[in-house]
Amino acid sequence: MTFLPNGKLDAELLGRLLGAIPQAPEALIGPGVGHDVTVLDLGQDELLLATTDPITFATDDVGYYAVAVNTNDIATAGGVPRWFLATVLLPDGQTTPELVEGVFKQITDACTEVGAFLVGGHTEVTFTWDGPVVVGQMLGTVRRDCLVRPDGMKVGDVILLTKQVPLEGTALIARECREDLVLRHYEPAFIGECAALLHKPGIMVLAEAQAICNVVLPHAMHDPTEGGLATGLWEMAQASGVGLRLNYEAVPLLPQGLRLCQEFGLDPLGLIASGSLLIAVAANAVEPAIAACRAAGVACTVIGEATPASEGVILVRDGRERELPRYDQDEITKVL
Repeated sequence: MTFLPNGKLDAELLGRLLGAIPQAPEALIGPGVGHDVTVLDLGQDELLLATTDPITFATDDVGYYAVAVNTNDIATAGGVPRWFLATVLLPDGQTTPELVEGVFKQITDACTEVGAFLVGGHTEVTFTWDGPVVVGQMLGTVRRDCLVRPDGMKVGDVILLTKQVPLEGTALIARECREDLVLRHYEPAFIGECAALLHKPGIMVLAEAQAICNVVLPHAMHDPTEGGLATGLWEMAQASGVGLRLNYEAVPLLPQGLRLCQEFGLDPLGLIASGSLLIAVAANAVEPAIAACRAAGVACTVIGEATPASEGVILVRDGRERELPRYDQDEITKVL
């Protein structure tokens, strides 16, 4: 008997499962590998967006995480987050009223930050791991002419990346492995600096997504979550049926994250990377997109290009080419 490892399902298995699902007639974009969000056409001026994501790695600030990562999915479609639902599973024998109140405050504060409302969900104390688990569902809307499809990337497109990677992974290690880092003689100030990255610059990409969509219509956007930047690029390529070339030297690596990756033997390209946004745009849209991000106070960098599918998904480093690794099992699982 073969048991599956922790992390995302293998892309081939996931694709086969999703390909067998009957599609709703209202679904303009349904489930698929590399699809962050479902797009439903209900015959209105705006399209309805729906997404869901769990928070399973973090135990600290899980309510904020849940809203943030689901908001990011809505943002990748060019949309606006509107309504949030949460299933909150709390650990048996460890849950206090203060814990529940804290999680709810995190959720409501984060919803207020993005302009959404908590409209429903479910909460219970149950047998789970050593901390709360939050499964979020975000609904949003987007104008028909502003929809950014996950499968719209074209050969010749330029690939942009906002902020630095891996933001979320760096914050997670600092928050979940604080005692271990102290034993490894890391300064409390450094640990605190890494932990603070969760909120500043933060793991949300709504601001840069909206800034870019105000000046150009991207061909595709994607937020690299589990599996990091490398897996995010693979998912983008697979969704659009193209190849990619990633220039390693152009990738803006977060210095604190690089230090922690070296400490634990992790590939920074495979570490969970929420907080950065991948954008595919035509060559003539590169400068306006970068300028829009910078005007919003967000760094934006050219890291690669889309190529014919026959050329594969390639990492170029030190002038050498090889296939870009894919991390269906996020590098964070080696630490947590």
